[in-house]
Amino acid sequence: MSKGGDIAALTEGLPPDAHPEWLPPMLAVLTDERFSDPDWIFERKLDGERVLVFRDGARIRLMTRNHNAVNDTYPELVEALAAQPAREFVADGEVVAFDGKVTSFSRLQGRMQIADPDKARASGIAVYLYLFDLLHLAGHDLTGLPLRRRKSLLKQAIRFDAPLRYAPHRNEAGEAYFEEACAKGWEGLIAKDADAAYTHGRSRDWLKFKCSAGQELVIGGFTEPEGSRKGFGALLLGYFEDGKLRYAGKVGTGFDDAFLENFRKTLEARRRETAPFDDAVDEDAIWVRPDLVAEIGFTEWTKAGRLRHPRFLGLRRDKAAEDVIREEPKK
Repeated sequence: MSKGGDIAALTEGLPPDAHPEWLPPMLAVLTDERFSDPDWIFERKLDGERVLVFRDGARIRLMTRNHNAVNDTYPELVEALAAQPAREFVADGEVVAFDGKVTSFSRLQGRMQIADPDKARASGIAVYLYLFDLLHLAGHDLTGLPLRRRKSLLKQAIRFDAPLRYAPHRNEAGEAYFEEACAKGWEGLIAKDADAAYTHGRSRDWLKFKCSAGQELVIGGFTEPEGSRKGFGALLLGYFEDGKLRYAGKVGTGFDDAFLENFRKTLEARRRETAPFDDAVDEDAIWVRPDLVAEIGFTEWTKAGRLRHPRFLGLRRDKAAEDVIREEPKK
């Protein structure tokens, strides 16, 4: 333990619970309201890949939100977790790569596409695992505890040496911290009710303060390249609403030549004859099976429900296509 305490003492009085095979992660709700509150804490919103860490003795699993094991992509993280004094725990966190002082999902793409540990280490892309919550420890369920208590236990139970990092937070002053975050080029903040339990699924006890617009969207088709461009021209995007795929527009920027060529092969393997979108799409497009998710940055939604100035940031493997909805600020 980082402070030399006794793990058994940390969980004294808590009900025993078997090590879980899976726990659905808690998810934040987007809001455009900024506030300060002494009963809330505010964490940096990291632009990476969400993972849950499951350690049960020698067995360590890094799992994405949609149940993918990513141990081979991040072998140095597995090694750091194996060196922990705590032998049984479940922690929540985010894997990130940096571009300067800013976390970069685009840079992380270079690691996310690798499934061989040796190639991952040789990629030259350093990754870090920020942990921000502790759900299980030494045979005890912590999810019913207040967030402040869980974070305190996390800081005591885990030894935070590189590449493991504790996700710090600020108390109360959410508005000032949000202004600072945006000035530094961060994605935003996550505001969390400090007394809330950890609930599985989306909850208003966690709120997203975003500095700029952006969300995951489903790829439903593509256009042919024009001129000297290779691979494809643009990706056609959508989101699910009441079980139907709604069209959100197309994105044609944010790709390099290698991605354009390689991803065309991925798209070809998913070709279908009919459009997957429920809306009429006025594009000369090639349709694909809507099971791939892209992270898209944009300035705003138009009144017609289309993306304004979209740019491709990368592919997401930590979210199932059917879970992608249009994120709108909640009051």
